[in-house]
Formats: sequence, C-alpha cells, structure tokens
Amino acid sequence: MSTSPLAYSMRPSTIEEVYGQGHLLGEGALIRRMVEANKLHPMILYGPPGTGKTSLAIALAGSANIHYRLLNAVQHQKKDLQIAADEAKMYGRLIVILDEFHRLDKSKQDFLLPHLESGQLLVIGATTANPYHSINPAIRSRCHVFELFKPESKDIRHMLKASLKDKNKGLGEYRTHVDDDALEHIATSSGGDMRAALNALELAVLSTPPGNDQMIHIDLSIAETCTQKKNFDHDHDGDHHYDVLSAFQKSIRGSDADAALHYLARLITVGDLTSIARRLLVIAYEDIGLANPQAGARTLTAIESAERLGFPEARIPLANAVTELALSPKSNAAYTAMDSALQDIQRYGSPAIPAHIRDSHYQGAKQLNRGVGYLYPHDYKDGLIQQQYLPDPLKDHRYLRFKGNSKFEQAFREAQTKINQKLKSDKQ
Repeated sequence: MSTSPLAYSMRPSTIEEVYGQGHLLGEGALIRRMVEANKLHPMILYGPPGTGKTSLAIALAGSANIHYRLLNAVQHQKKDLQIAADEAKMYGRLIVILDEFHRLDKSKQDFLLPHLESGQLLVIGATTANPYHSINPAIRSRCHVFELFKPESKDIRHMLKASLKDKNKGLGEYRTHVDDDALEHIATSSGGDMRAALNALELAVLSTPPGNDQMIHIDLSIAETCTQKKNFDHDHDGDHHYDVLSAFQKSIRGSDADAALHYLARLITVGDLTSIARRLLVIAYEDIGLANPQAGARTLTAIESAERLGFPEARIPLANAVTELALSPKSNAAYTAMDSALQDIQRYGSPAIPAHIRDSHYQGAKQLNRGVGYLYPHDYKDGLIQQQYLPDPLKDHRYLRFKGNSKFEQAFREAQTKINQKLKSDKQ
C-alpha cells in the first residue's frame, strides 16, 4: 500500500481509471476524441473542489504519454514556468498542470502566452472559479474550457470499491468488509466530493480494529462516525453562491414552494441572512408585484422579525415569507412598465414637458406659458379629465400592460379600462 493519503495515491494514471465526467470522457466526447487522436490542446478544467480536476489532468498526461509538471499558480514563480519551458524543449512537448489557474498574475500570464501559441508547452489549468469571470481573455481564448461536475454517488461507490481492492495504491492489503449501507452513506454524505469520500473510507479502515476473524468490518455506525457531517459546498462570493440565489428566485417565480424552501435551507445553513433578505424583497416586488400588493409589506415584516430573532429561529418567519411568495399569483406588470419607460429615456432623452403641467408657482410663470390651460382633475366628475401628460414624442406610448388574472390585477385592469373609456367618451 502507498504511504500517501488514499485520495492522493488513488489518482488515476489514465483516463480509463477516471470515474464520472462521462460528458467529457464518454464515447464520442471531446476530451476522449482529443486523446484518441493524440491531439491534446491547452485547456481549463473548471468545477467545484473534489471533482478531480487535477486528477483528470494527470490522467490525460498518462493517456497521451506526455511528460508533465504539476505547478500551483500561487506557490510557483515565473522561474518555475521557465524550467518547464526548458523541459518542453528537451522532451519535445510538456504538459504543465497549473492548479488555482485563476490566480495567475500578469507576469506569469505574459510568459505563458507565446508558449501557448507555439504548442510546445501544453497548459492544463485547474480552477474552482468561473474562467469567464476570473481569467484573462487572452489566455482563455487560447484554451478549451471544460466544466467538471460533481460525480454521482454511483461513480463514488465504484471508486471506493476499487480502492478497497487495489493492493498497490489502495487499501487492498487489508481484509475489509464494508456493509452496503455504510458504503452508500460514505458515497452520498461526501456531497459529490471524491476526495472527501476516499478520506472517510481511509479513516474508517485504518481506525477500525479487525475482529476475531482478522476481518475489518465497517458498518453504518462506523461510516457515520468517520463522515460526521455531509460535505456542504457553498462559497459566499463565488459562482455557487449566485447560482443558489438564482435558483432560489426562479423557484419562487415558478411557484415551486418545495424547491424554494430547499434553496432557502442552503442559504440558512451558511447563515446568509443579508442575501436572503435582499433577494426576498426583490422577489416580492419583481415577481409578485401587483398580483399581491401586500406581499412586499409582509415580506419586509418577516425579514425584520428574522433579523430581530437571529438564527436558528429566523428560519420560521423566512419560511412563511418564502411559502407565501411561492404560492402567490405573479405579476411583473409594474416593473416591466418601468423598464419600458427607462428604455424610452435612453432613446428619446428628456423631451420637453407639456407647458400646461409645468410648475407655475412663481412670478412670471404665466408670461412663459407655464401652467396655462391646465385642467384640475378634482374639478371634474370622477376626478377625470382628458389632457396630455406625456411629452409630445411619447404621447401615445403605453407602458403598463396587465397579463395576469389575480383579483388585484383584475381590479387594476378594470380601473385602467374604465379610466380610458371615460376619457375617450369625454373627448368625443
């Protein structure tokens, strides 16, 4: 058995030993086609921790039979890249696997550009950060970008079983029996992190004494002790954070209360009350809007209650608010009308306000024709009288269009219709 940690020693040496990532390595998938054609290109492997980015890069080097050097964009300096470039000349070609690729500083990026162009130095970057946000476009345009996904529990189970049998790199020298439910627990509780699952299995095997039959028996209770807690992946300022917030809002917008509560639970788990509060207020006015006008005020009350209570009790008013918003009728009529008005500002600028509705509360206003001809609505039946309010270029523009059928929107639509009909009849 290797003296290295199991997660390190079980790194695949070829792509055939990689578990998961079928969208990249399956039959006809692009990376497999590159390997089969012996035409590897510079690439960026992007995905959450534990998805095997570095392992895949090493496996690619093994399958292509190309020497590689493993570097870290933070820890290693430009001189280390120069050494790699010299080795590339010696070998004819060299793969440089660069962990934390998004942290490359400008001098290292400038050094890499000509080598990426020549093809002698084949760079494979590994990063947890979205390369379209974090990596210089000049570098990114010279690399294929591949996203790695968390392996499914079945892929993790296959890897765990392989490590139990492997006598050279794994735990095969130990006589071990792992119950099916224990293996399943380790696979699922890792949260899709292959490294965490292997670490848990290694701890379970090495910390459990053999029985009278000299067999190490791992049952569910041992597995639960060694995993302790599900691996929970959430960054506070990266892609995953905004993906959760996006899924949270879209679940409420789509009236799926169960999904909305799931994403709320994720945000509560990391204690992010600020993001929850901000997003709920946006949702109340953007997605529910005039279909339930009181939702905004009730949401604010729930948020204020949550802030006073703090976690864990804050989850109670938040759950009420999320459930109400998800199950409320939806309307975006007001905010889309506002967006249309803003678009007209961009297109038309600020055309002249009709003179009769300009400010006339100063001496000399009448000489400038300000307020002349203004009709005071309260002097007329129903408080309505036909007159122009919009500037001339926009006088026929209509922004507010109700599409929903909630009782509030129906009432607003009826009011709008009655106003238009009354003004039209008065005009005639």
